[in-house]
Amino acid sequence: MKKMKISLITATFNSANTISETIDSVRQQNFENLEYIIIDGASSDGTLEILKQHNDLISKLISQPDSGIYDALNKGLKNVSGDIVGFLHSDDILADNNILAEINNLFETKNIDLLYGDLQYITNDLPPKIIRYWRSGDFSPPLLKKGWMPPHPTVYFKRDLIEKIGLFNTSFKISADYDWIVRSLTNPEIKVEYLPKVLVKMKTGGVSNRNLKKIFQKSYEDYKIIKQNKIGNFNTLILKNFSKINQFFGNK
Repeated sequence: MKKMKISLITATFNSANTISETIDSVRQQNFENLEYIIIDGASSDGTLEILKQHNDLISKLISQPDSGIYDALNKGLKNVSGDIVGFLHSDDILADNNILAEINNLFETKNIDLLYGDLQYITNDLPPKIIRYWRSGDFSPPLLKKGWMPPHPTVYFKRDLIEKIGLFNTSFKISADYDWIVRSLTNPEIKVEYLPKVLVKMKTGGVSNRNLKKIFQKSYEDYKIIKQNKIGNFNTLILKNFSKINQFFGNK
């Protein structure tokens, strides 16, 4: 049986310091039916020169100014042709060489619409150190009121979900991924599967936690999403933030 095609989207902007390692983790996958789409925000630091060295792997490369990462990811979603869609950020790496093959296998053998797994936050050291381990666990709808969500970089979904759920809401500058996941998980027609292993390793220093202003902005957006989707109240936001504490312990 022919493998389902996976469309993997990476958004880049002045990512010359990290993009090579990200691409290498894709190149090393034991999976061939891949559409790799890169949406670049008109980088000026040498990112494009690096990307052009991987023309054999990259299916589509679009480079033009955008209004932020979610605008870029939406451009990617509008260009996918695969059966399964996922995202890999420009400073993240797939955790091992069999990630895409395992994801494909689950979509082929189970009647699911969305899959997610675990994520590790790592340092830039050689060898890298694990500083935070996001073990997602199995999903059930009541968990949303407790602030639960899976790590967005580990989420893969069938392409027709784009029509059911829509694109990212770009009015959210930091939490549009949370909004999209909540919209997906509150849809009773969507069947969800948890793959209990680390799918992605993420370098520390993301947009949402760079400074106090960003932290407050993320909390404001999260609370707005919680209320709009009717999944809880202010306690949900508190639980969402406090649930991260356990991720810093038991990293091994």
